[in-house]
Amino acid sequence: MFWVLLLLLAWAAAGTSCTRLCLAAVHAATLDADAPREHGLTLYEAAFLSGGPARVADLTLVSMARQHRLLLAHTGWATVVDPHGRDDMERSVIGAIGPEGQSRIAPVRAATAAADSVRRLADHLVAAGLAVPDGARTTVAEGVRQVQAAAAAVLALAAAALLLPAQTPGSEVPVAVWFMLPLILTVSCLAIARIEAHPCTRWASPAGQRLLGTLDRHSDAYGDDRTYLTSVAVRGIHAIGEPELRAALSHRDRGTGHGTWRQGTG
Repeated sequence: MFWVLLLLLAWAAAGTSCTRLCLAAVHAATLDADAPREHGLTLYEAAFLSGGPARVADLTLVSMARQHRLLLAHTGWATVVDPHGRDDMERSVIGAIGPEGQSRIAPVRAATAAADSVRRLADHLVAAGLAVPDGARTTVAEGVRQVQAAAAAVLALAAAALLLPAQTPGSEVPVAVWFMLPLILTVSCLAIARIEAHPCTRWASPAGQRLLGTLDRHSDAYGDDRTYLTSVAVRGIHAIGEPELRAALSHRDRGTGHGTWRQGTG
């Protein structure tokens, strides 16, 4: 009868993981239901929802470079031309470059991504229901992985039960059938999550993803510069048309580091 203990472990793994996944899915649906249906995205907001703080830093650098207020060399250096930032993001860039007016792009990008201005932008988007809160970004994905691990555990426990030397004599129901029940539970839960759960990104909530889709479709209605910056905000540096400017920002991958960032909870 030792296999009964293994069956209880299988049920515990399946039940716990499936419950966590269901709670995560309900939480994600609540975020979507509470989000406003009308909200115009700024370019900075679109950049954050598409690629997080690093994308906001990239957008700010590209915008300033196109206005000839910042020089970005393909060798990976940034030089200030106009020391007067027009908003908090630009002032963060200028402050990150420092009083000498020149710095490597990699540390400037990292410092800008970690600036208070980006943190406030993130908090605003979370409060509006458009960005995923810091602690919930990967909740559904983690729940899916836990259910997958539980399904594998059920199979392993079933195999161990079948390998036991002594089974219950005269049992009408094979041991394997008992383990099929928690396995069916986990597989069904994964199937439902795949069909019903919203596709999650690291930064944008389902409502934020819908607004990004609208922004992307209607970007041609804006002026040329607005359309260009919208593409950079949504698609990243791969949307940059100028080879030298794209090389300048791509050079950061060979730089000294990217820095860290953690969203506030306010």
